[in-house]
Amino acid sequence: MMLPPSWEGHAGAPTAFLIALSEPMIGLSDESMSAAPSRSTFGGRAGMGQPGLAAAMAGADLLLGHFVMEFATPGIGPIVAAAGAEFLVLDMEHSGFGFETVKQVAVSCRLIDLPLVVRVPAKHADLVGRALDMGADAVMAPMVSSAEEARLLAAATRYPPDGRRGVATMIAHDLWRGGDLADKLRSANERSLLIAQIETEEGVEAADAIAATPGVGCLWIGHMDLSCSLGINGAFEHPRFRRAEEKVAAAARAHGRRLGRLAASAGDAVSLVERGYDMVAVATDIIALQAHLRAAFDDVRANCRTDAKTVG
Repeated sequence: MMLPPSWEGHAGAPTAFLIALSEPMIGLSDESMSAAPSRSTFGGRAGMGQPGLAAAMAGADLLLGHFVMEFATPGIGPIVAAAGAEFLVLDMEHSGFGFETVKQVAVSCRLIDLPLVVRVPAKHADLVGRALDMGADAVMAPMVSSAEEARLLAAATRYPPDGRRGVATMIAHDLWRGGDLADKLRSANERSLLIAQIETEEGVEAADAIAATPGVGCLWIGHMDLSCSLGINGAFEHPRFRRAEEKVAAAARAHGRRLGRLAASAGDAVSLVERGYDMVAVATDIIALQAHLRAAFDDVRANCRTDAKTVG
């Protein structure tokens, strides 16, 4: 089975993904099946044993990912991984995605070791635990505005004695595998983390205390909501927004946390990195598809004769 060149660096990912999630497939030869890696190839995080996003955060100067708000299929993880993404954010807040959708995306991401962040629709502890149970590596909580909110949400990402997450194993987050319970809980606590969205003026004022909260791995500026909270809707270069941004960045630096944000384009992402962001989602799936198609349509129209004769 020939793989496109774009899959290099994720060897066998599409094949193993299909083997793991499908019935035996018509059209795959015995040779291609024997060459495909077994599911055990992707066993690192399946047993909750090896850190995903937490390890990536500790080991890379810059993390680039993608934000999914519309096209949440089981293939979206392999698709963005093939493009070079280092993490994926799946948005439940503004998309309408449910937890069944989260589970499908999370399992496919696990099988190719692509860290998944799930933005839950509200800052409720039960939503945090459910997202992690479905297989998320991290949970992004919106509108975190105080240290106490951060503490309660972070506690929902940890099993006792470190937190208050409800215990269930042999479900989606461990790919339905058994194992020693104590080892599972300990390694899960090491891996799971909270990404706190700073989207309000109160959140900016509390940014240092939020960043100091154990279990918080990143302060993620929700630029749209923050600009509205500051009374400068969409004015991201306004002095008030830039002062708020720098205050959050200083808090992240002081406590060794990542500073994250969504970029509308590659150029926007470069600008954010130059300002100190080190975890950037490059475009939403909607923006990326529209931009690519718009450029393609414009190119075709600009290079085709409109007076050409019809074939036949």
